[in-house]
Amino acid sequence: MTAPAHAGAPTVNEVVADRSFFGHPRGLRTLFAVEMWERFSYYGLRPLLILFMTAAIASNGFGLDRTTAGAVVGIYAAGVYLATLPGGWIADRWLGLQRAVWWGAVIIACGHLSIALSALFEKKAFFLGLVLIVIGTGLLKGNISAIVGDLYPEGGARRDSGFAVYYMGINVGATLGQLVTGYLGEKVGWHLGFGAAGVGMLIGLITFRIWARRTLGPIGTTVSVSASETAKARKVTLAAAAAVVLVILAGMAGLYSVNPVAIAEYSTNAIIGLALAYFAYLFIFGKLDSDERKRVAVIALLFVGAAAFWAAFEQAPTSLNLFARDFTDRHVFGYEIPATWMQSVNSIFVVSLAPVFAALWLALARRGISPSSPTKFMAGLIFCGIAFYMMLIPADIVIASGGVAKVSIWWLTISYLLQTVGELSLSPVGLSSMTKLAPRRFTGQMMGVWFMAAALGNLIAGLVGGSIDPEKLDLMPKLFSRTAISLFVVAGVFAVLIIPIRNMMKTSSAVDH
Repeated sequence: MTAPAHAGAPTVNEVVADRSFFGHPRGLRTLFAVEMWERFSYYGLRPLLILFMTAAIASNGFGLDRTTAGAVVGIYAAGVYLATLPGGWIADRWLGLQRAVWWGAVIIACGHLSIALSALFEKKAFFLGLVLIVIGTGLLKGNISAIVGDLYPEGGARRDSGFAVYYMGINVGATLGQLVTGYLGEKVGWHLGFGAAGVGMLIGLITFRIWARRTLGPIGTTVSVSASETAKARKVTLAAAAAVVLVILAGMAGLYSVNPVAIAEYSTNAIIGLALAYFAYLFIFGKLDSDERKRVAVIALLFVGAAAFWAAFEQAPTSLNLFARDFTDRHVFGYEIPATWMQSVNSIFVVSLAPVFAALWLALARRGISPSSPTKFMAGLIFCGIAFYMMLIPADIVIASGGVAKVSIWWLTISYLLQTVGELSLSPVGLSSMTKLAPRRFTGQMMGVWFMAAALGNLIAGLVGGSIDPEKLDLMPKLFSRTAISLFVVAGVFAVLIIPIRNMMKTSSAVDH
């Protein structure tokens, strides 16, 4: 299916040959800006959610219990990851990448508007907004990354450099979003913070509208399926959208009640069951040869490692966010910083340390030392485990004081530093490993497996996120110790299997062992 030509728009060759944005195509500038503002809105909203929902009604919050609020955040974050799968399918078979990004941005902006209007319409508008952001992010997130890749058809180091610039935009947006919306939400008013996140997405939407045609040209405007398949995909999508609308309207009309904790628990079990069934299907009916079986076995192990890591790491907007609000002395030079500002620490560390890790892997490679993917996963799990085990010390200080004492801000800062080291050890190699190890005919599905692991981790993090409670102090050290022990156990499994995996992969055609 060919997109209509636009007068004045550059050709594909002109787009990819351009070097006007620091040696990269101008289209990268467009995608950098849009993704920066989208991440500004997403990460600006996320840490406010549990603080707002658990705030007393007298403080203009919802007054929800922490377990319920944590489950809502977990479902929301998991939904964002899972929505990228149908979002990619819709782009590939109907809308094309550019239109998917555009409509995704529109829906996200509407979601933020709805959340901001919850000041007037309360819970109905708030939860409707979360649903809209999940749907919109599903259309935008994966597809905008795909357009970045299409700017570099030659691949190679220049493409890697382009993605490095693009990911810098992600972290800049995440950092600024949490600083701006955190201050407005906590210090001025919740809904002003929500509104600021929406303004960020609106800026990204306008930026895409103004710049896309003249910087991206026809890239991402076509689909590679027949007209009949496009028509079928359109019908399926519209039918699914109608079903979602009916479910939302029925819920808003009070025709059924929603238990977020039960939904999160059912969803967790469903994802675990689906993952087990999928890997069993591959081994039994996937017609894999011996080499492919070895590689899929490694992918299954990486799935477990990734889910365990994200279940800990994604406690940042829930349990660790509550710890920052309730038990941390956040005074810096006499000024009490908002609790949500602590969420930006990870992004700042990522920006600072990513070049260090890139240089480290290159230096090790020059010396003939190239850690395997399981080795890097093990390291990531260990660092994250240490981060949570360390939090037992401030937790004990708080408990010894009967919940009165507030601990130094350095405890959370150092914990986030260790988690970031773990993230940089594990996350960049995860998706890369999926593409390298996956049998070619299952590559797209393995991307879904990676997102499933992240969704599973977010659900678990949401379920345990309500354990930080001034009225239930004994739960706090249990959460930190169980999280740390789980990470160390999974890391131990990786440690035991590193050598067998290396031997098993010696004859594999996978690039990275």
